[in-house]
Amino acid sequence: MSEHVHELTQISVFLENHPGALAAASRTLASAGVNLRALAIAETERFGIMRIIPSDPDAALAALGAAGYTTKTTPVVGVEVPDRAGGLADLLEVFTGTGVSIEYMYAELAGGADRALLVMKFTPREEALRLLDEASLY
Repeated sequence: MSEHVHELTQISVFLENHPGALAAASRTLASAGVNLRALAIAETERFGIMRIIPSDPDAALAALGAAGYTTKTTPVVGVEVPDRAGGLADLLEVFTGTGVSIEYMYAELAGGADRALLVMKFTPREEALRLLDEASLY
């Protein structure tokens, strides 16, 4: 696998949609010494989903579980792209006409070395990994 492609564990944390819910979940993780590498929030009227890439997935799951949160783990892929205009477009062209679907994506933009890390959930995942391995993005 390319050095710019990373298999990651994402944790989805289900939160009630009320003031302070996100702060409480964040404090739970901080108290366990878990750093958040990437984060995305989705919401509806009644609940929210906090998707995180934690520094330590096992510690995050243990802390969240002990605090009573409902969680789900999902394998996702982190792809480093050049942090420049067209970096995302070049990446997405890898999947054009292939049947690979991107279910969702979010970014961690402080990747360093002039790169951004895009966190992506693919279907089918193995085909996406194969295409990324064969791609010449760099």
